[in-house]
Amino acid sequence: MMMVALARCGLVVLGVTIAVVAGCTGDRPGGAGPTPAVTSPSTPTGVSAPSTEAGACAVTVPSSVPATEPWRDSLFGSGSAHGNGQLWVGGLGEGGVIDAGPESTDKDGSVGWKFGWWRAVPGRLRITGRRLDGAAPPVRSDVPDGYGDLGFQASGVDFPMPGCWEVTGVVGTTSLSFVTLVRTHG
Repeated sequence: MMMVALARCGLVVLGVTIAVVAGCTGDRPGGAGPTPAVTSPSTPTGVSAPSTEAGACAVTVPSSVPATEPWRDSLFGSGSAHGNGQLWVGGLGEGGVIDAGPESTDKDGSVGWKFGWWRAVPGRLRITGRRLDGAAPPVRSDVPDGYGDLGFQASGVDFPMPGCWEVTGVVGTTSLSFVTLVRTHG
């Protein structure tokens, strides 16, 4: 039987039975503990199956880069971006969900996705990421040379498997994190 863990701490759905779990603690904002793993009987030991429901992952809902930013059109994915004024990332997917088709999914089930970044602070971009809804290796990232120390920076992120992921970009002492749900189809 598949267990779907909802993003709000405390509500777990098992088949048609609903159980409320009390006493959630942890280091997530608002005192909520880590989002429980989503599992199914066919999941190998030590790896949990991903949730495919957007509600089960507290995704960062992207917005457009403000029209007042003169570099807006230079950022790949600026219509689905997230930023803090010093660092922006574009290409988060509709509603913060990455729906990867066969062209973005490798034979091993990993998902490759391109993100555009805008750096208002100088330095080299580093990208890390971790799965929030179960055990998985960290993301692999590619930040190619040739973009200088400021402005646009292309990147590629390989998610080892679908699921709920937190990705963090760091330039110098400035960081920006977002949460995305990675799903595959087709």
